Amino acid sequence: MDTLRDLLDAAAHGVFPPPDGATTIVPAPSHRDAGVLALTGHSVVFTDEDPRWVRSALRAAGCDPLAAPLSPRFLTALMDRTGRAHDTVDALLVGTPLPGGAPPDLVELADPVHPRVAYARGRRDEVRAWAADGGVVVLGRGVAGRLEVSVEVADGVRRRGLGRLLVTAARHLAAEPVWAQVSPGNARSVRAFLAAGYRPVGAEALLLPG
Repeated sequence: MDTLRDLLDAAAHGVFPPPDGATTIVPAPSHRDAGVLALTGHSVVFTDEDPRWVRSALRAAGCDPLAAPLSPRFLTALMDRTGRAHDTVDALLVGTPLPGGAPPDLVELADPVHPRVAYARGRRDEVRAWAADGGVVVLGRGVAGRLEVSVEVADGVRRRGLGRLLVTAARHLAAEPVWAQVSPGNARSVRAFLAAGYRPVGAEALLLPG
């Protein structure tokens, strides 16, 4: 059976499960991470719950099988079953690494206290952060050990393209695919990642320990 990391690595290289409307159930990659990944025509539920219960809960969602894994009814049932919390369904994007190393105007923070870094440390391992004038870019090991990026730009320097430059810098800092979870409602951030060459892969709902 493929693991979640196997599926993610394949997706990063443009190889996806068949768009057959099915749902694959795989073990949770860690105690911290469980949830649902929706790809084109195929979904993945990653949890340590009994697969028979998962199948039953998907049927009980009472909607199209394609929509069931991310439906409010199924996610609520999964939260109730696991005691986990959920906040939003994110768009999941991936960027391939770029040559050249860190841009010269980025400075790695030795002991960062930025709120964005503190947030990342609550959800990721091996977190590192770099600062530019008015912004910060953070990399860390997230779901299934994938390399995840997040950025924050100060209010006073928004609308100058700094967000796009920071998420592009993440691709230079990495030696492997870089993943981003972006709220679809955050259109500015979505545009920055797309402009920086990140590709949409699917949608993801993470269930975090309550």
